[in-house]
Amino acid sequence: MKNNVTSENRNVAIVGPYLSGKTALLESLLFATGAVTRKGTVKEGNRLGDGVAEARDRDMSVEVNAASTEYGGIHFTFLDCPGSVEFAQETYNALIGAGLAVIVCEADPSRILTLSPIFKFLDDWEIPHIVFINKMDRAFDDEEGCTTNFLELLNALKTVSARPIVPQQYPIAKGSELVGFIDLVTEQAYHYHPGAPSDPVPMPEDLKELEHMARQEMLEELSNFDDHLLEELLEEIEPPQEEIVTDLKMELGADLIVPVFLGAAELEYGVRSLLDALVREAPEPGLTAERRGLKAKDDFPIAQVLKTFYTPQGGKLSLVRVWQGELTEGIVLNGIRAAGMYRLMGQQTQGVQTAKTGEIVALARMEGIQTGDTLTTEPDRLKDPLPKAEVLPPVFALAIAPENRKDEVKLSAALSKMMEEDPSLAWEQQGDTHEVILWGQGEIHLRVTLDRLRRKYNLPMTTHAPRIPYKETIRGNTSSHGRYKHQSGGHGQFGDVYLDITPLPRGEGFNFSETIVGGVVPKQYIPGVEIGVREYLEQGPLGFPVVDVSVTLTNGSYHSVDSSEQAFKQAARLAMQTGMAECNPTLLEPIASVEVCAPNEFTSQLFQLITTRRGQILGYEPIADWKGWDRVSAYLPQAEMQDLIVELRSLTMGVGYFNWKFDHLQEVPDKLAERVLATFAEEGDGNGKSK
Repeated sequence: MKNNVTSENRNVAIVGPYLSGKTALLESLLFATGAVTRKGTVKEGNRLGDGVAEARDRDMSVEVNAASTEYGGIHFTFLDCPGSVEFAQETYNALIGAGLAVIVCEADPSRILTLSPIFKFLDDWEIPHIVFINKMDRAFDDEEGCTTNFLELLNALKTVSARPIVPQQYPIAKGSELVGFIDLVTEQAYHYHPGAPSDPVPMPEDLKELEHMARQEMLEELSNFDDHLLEELLEEIEPPQEEIVTDLKMELGADLIVPVFLGAAELEYGVRSLLDALVREAPEPGLTAERRGLKAKDDFPIAQVLKTFYTPQGGKLSLVRVWQGELTEGIVLNGIRAAGMYRLMGQQTQGVQTAKTGEIVALARMEGIQTGDTLTTEPDRLKDPLPKAEVLPPVFALAIAPENRKDEVKLSAALSKMMEEDPSLAWEQQGDTHEVILWGQGEIHLRVTLDRLRRKYNLPMTTHAPRIPYKETIRGNTSSHGRYKHQSGGHGQFGDVYLDITPLPRGEGFNFSETIVGGVVPKQYIPGVEIGVREYLEQGPLGFPVVDVSVTLTNGSYHSVDSSEQAFKQAARLAMQTGMAECNPTLLEPIASVEVCAPNEFTSQLFQLITTRRGQILGYEPIADWKGWDRVSAYLPQAEMQDLIVELRSLTMGVGYFNWKFDHLQEVPDKLAERVLATFAEEGDGNGKSK
């Protein structure tokens, strides 16, 4: 077949679930193209995706890795994306710059559901994608089992894809071994050889009928987009191979179909045929640029940041996709001069002078530039920034503190850099509990972050589950008297107040008023009364901030010499201390509004998950633009959310997720409140203050 190539650059993202074999596929692609002379292994920890210590420690990719190679007259940049759902932000940020995605999946139909979020993202962003079914050599016991498993895989893929699934290959088995494949375009059979190209062989007689059926299905799917091909099929005319290849390239480039290939990456089965398909069918850079709204006639440089790195040697590197025009060494983008331009090979860099449309390169020291930013030499000609992936909402938190208190001043700067590298991280100083809270996508995600703080910034941390920012309020009301009198030589201190303390409706906060008549408390001292009340409410009788309370200054007295604002502040605190204890104080907990999303086969389990955590289910509905998925709405106590994502993923094969926001405060049930207060009594108090 002819390979009509009109542009020499292609970039391909390799995506898929954890343990699907993405990094093994990349190693084999690089080895097959001569980019490396020896493949790395998990055991030796020398795979391209194992470049950082955090990846080697866990035998898993934790960030995007880029690698370049040449094959078939094309320069390819491959982006190896993490498979763990906890590092999905890395994958999504990289995918927005990819011309094509290769989805790697295991040959297990029961695991195809784990691909659902990846397919959804690719479909929503209209990113062309193909599937590589990996580990086909482990998926069956005999020839019949191979056929059955392959057909079940295709049917399972159809349930998670919004585009038609179009297999281009058919497996050949001998007993329990995968020995080759049939190319459904050419109808040529091939025999696999570990670490070497496949040999053409005659098609097995027992597969001719199955191959014919599979090929007809492929052609019928393509004919849905090509009237000429449809006419040929209706007239039983055999379409030329060149026409089929053209249709595959056009439909893939338009993101209308999902071609499927198969093999075993570790043995290099199917790797070279996958490379040949990428040469033939991978969309040219201009097609992807057009989908982003860029016009082919424009030629001024436009690039977009896909990933930010802070390296020990070179400082900040911004991995960018060149969408339009050409980048040159020392180019000024968004008013910032690039200190260098490199191609990446894992952790290694190679300086380059130019980068053309479609290439992915790293720019050095682009200070102030963030992941997702659009870069250009001519901002006045760029109508709108290129769209970027949304930041995933945080779902797991740890309270952190430096082991050495002297390092507290360094922590903020280090966390800011880490958030540049990973936008799905967030941190906050919790006002009520006085803790630094680190937010992320799961426990592994945060543990990797903590390892990086220790290794890159010499900031070892201590951690614990965040305290819940409980509040308290009152159920009853009272009138309280407070008198402060102090004599220590010279002028004394005197303040005398009467306060009415009453509860407010939930969510009303705090209200202070006064009904003083006759000047019994002079106006200049009334602000001191309010200050004293507010200071007391920072920590009420149960030890927590007080909310939803109204305090009215009704009466009092003063001394013409000894009274002062400070004295009235102290008198107000005394009145509050006496009165609040008489108002039946009660504990309040934060309640979140939660939306839990998962495939509808898990909906009943979501109900159970929520109700066993003291949640209140508000309703559920199908997700309008995601077939087969439900959204369950509920109220859930924040105290029950610490490990919610862990259990949710466990129940839903790792694909379930939730969004949440604070909604309201609610009284804690009495028995639970007793346990909470007992726990905090042992620890000092809930907000880390001294009583």
